[in-house]
Amino acid sequence: MPTHIKRPSIIEAAGNKPKKIEEFIGRVSSGTETISIARMTSPSGWVEPGQTPDFDEYTVVLRGELHVSSESGTIVVKAGEAVLAQGGEWVQYSTPGADGAEYIAVCEPAFSPGSVHRDS
Repeated sequence: MPTHIKRPSIIEAAGNKPKKIEEFIGRVSSGTETISIARMTSPSGWVEPGQTPDFDEYTVVLRGELHVSSESGTIVVKAGEAVLAQGGEWVQYSTPGADGAEYIAVCEPAFSPGSVHRDS
């Protein structure tokens, strides 16, 4: 039988300002280790520590702009666009725009604090 997830689990976010993470599918909300799907809502001026995760992260921006920095530079991902960050590469996410951003993040395998490897 399909599993009905009636509400997401709220996950604590890293960064300089509060960001809302609503995990619909993943280790916390459904016990799923192969993939996680979450809606992120971050305020203007939010930035998180850089990271070198063990998972691929697929991100679709719904509103605002998400800046994704890597060793190659910074990509500005606008509403209606997407970005793929490969596992094992250093990335840093931020939302410096006036309106912040709302986006869907899909991690494969599922996100876990032990697999994100944030900068000190």
